[in-house]
Amino acid sequence: MASESVTAVETRPADVGLRREVGLIGATWASETSIIGSGWLFAGMAAVVAAGPAAIYGWLIGAVVVIVLALTYAELGAMYPVAGGAGRFPHLAFGSVAGISFGFFSWLQAVTVAPVECFAVMQYASYYWPSLYNPHKAVTTGWGFFWTIVLMAAFTAINFLAVRLFARVNSAITWWKVAIPVLTIIIFFFHFHPGNFSPGGGGFMPFGIKAVFAAIPSVGIVFSYLGFEQADQLAGEVKNPARNLPLAIIIAVLIGSAIYILLQIVIIGATPPNLLHHGFQGIPSTNPVIVYPFAAVAGLAGLGFWATILHIDAFISPFGTGLIYQTSTSRVGYGLARNRYFPQVFQWTDRNGVPWFSLIMAFVFGLVFLLPFPSWKSLVELITLASVLMYAGAPLSLGAFRKQVPDASRPYRLPWAAVLAPLGFVMANLLIYWTGVEAIVKFGVCIVIGYIIIGIFMALDPQRPPLDWKSAQWLPVYLIGMGIISWQGQFSGGAVAPPVNTGRIPFWWDLVVVVGFSLIIYYWAQWVRLPRREMLLLVEKQGAMPDLPETGLKH
Repeated sequence: MASESVTAVETRPADVGLRREVGLIGATWASETSIIGSGWLFAGMAAVVAAGPAAIYGWLIGAVVVIVLALTYAELGAMYPVAGGAGRFPHLAFGSVAGISFGFFSWLQAVTVAPVECFAVMQYASYYWPSLYNPHKAVTTGWGFFWTIVLMAAFTAINFLAVRLFARVNSAITWWKVAIPVLTIIIFFFHFHPGNFSPGGGGFMPFGIKAVFAAIPSVGIVFSYLGFEQADQLAGEVKNPARNLPLAIIIAVLIGSAIYILLQIVIIGATPPNLLHHGFQGIPSTNPVIVYPFAAVAGLAGLGFWATILHIDAFISPFGTGLIYQTSTSRVGYGLARNRYFPQVFQWTDRNGVPWFSLIMAFVFGLVFLLPFPSWKSLVELITLASVLMYAGAPLSLGAFRKQVPDASRPYRLPWAAVLAPLGFVMANLLIYWTGVEAIVKFGVCIVIGYIIIGIFMALDPQRPPLDWKSAQWLPVYLIGMGIISWQGQFSGGAVAPPVNTGRIPFWWDLVVVVGFSLIIYYWAQWVRLPRREMLLLVEKQGAMPDLPETGLKH
């Protein structure tokens, strides 16, 4: 046992070909530029339309959930600083079956963000070029698709820069991205109408707390908070990760939460009262306040100059987020190849330490999602589900690591982990449930397709890992169970009539069911986690030199 203890402390998974050139600010801004993306341009107005001024509660709930999950990631990232960590922690804790699933969730959410950020650019740019977006159908046009592809190609090209230079470009963009929302908050406070918090006779919470819960995942609140894990995805390139990773994640989440909550308050207060005779829900979907909310509100308040700045920011903010997510997708693909779920070609790096093949595939697969999901809103729910499922793997992994390697070095140690880890898992599953069964069914189709593709990849790899079914026996029950609860529950999502869900589980009791089911799955997963010795063997394999072809990489 003594020798195992030493191994637990000293053995680390390691990446090859990547260079540790990103400091604290670069790591913080990698997360911050993902958090402050297109979400701030749309989600505030979408949330108040869906839930009334009580949408503020949605942002507060979302912030609490994200902070708990971010603290979980802070411990994991500092403990095992590897590229694409969000998709690799479950692999180490529960073996290949869980690793395949959560790795795919991680890759799916990353690969779809660049297209959705491009759609945001098209929607705001339609103010100047109406041919880019159709407000009546709320979809991007043919010309919009063309320029979306051009933007995604630009993301890919910039990502071929050496990581140090890329971090400088991203840092410059992020300073702008943070400054503009902050200045907007200040400016809009001088054009504030307190009566807007009870408009049109509907009151502060016109549709009740159920609408608030539904708005959290469906209109972009959770989507807006996504991205805090980007520092973890780049962990293989962060200097002094034991110090910088936890700090970067925590700082980014606190800044992002404060900005979004204040933005929701000012977009409610600054909207011209003459538009609210029937509440926020009475604003037509083709009204500029809905199509490009903050810029339109600024223009109606007589702030023409600031409206122009916001239209400019509607290019810069999504551009910066799409840029870093293209980076993230390539690193997640690299990490999945390290786990031998993706072909080994995804590990190939160039002389700048960029996983070039994985980067190109991020561009190619990003294009695949353009036609089935032709607008910002249509992609948001898919990304939210993939992200929340990915996040759910973090508290599961943390709980397992605490038991498997209690003596391992933890530069940041989550306080009250025995409570916060299962709480984080419960919160993630509540978000999944509130998204609605329609979105869950669509996402289920993506999961099945992903399993088939990864299965083919692994079948062709003679060194593929064995399938650890025993340690992941809870996983199919978890995924199918959440689908059944959603089907029988209160949240449908979308606009299909009649709704897909049956509503047999009464409201409030449905939340009790989700919480109870989540706790059963959490403790079941902890009970069947990989044994310590097998977990350490996976860590050692992650630290070994992979079989790479000649790619310009110096071994």
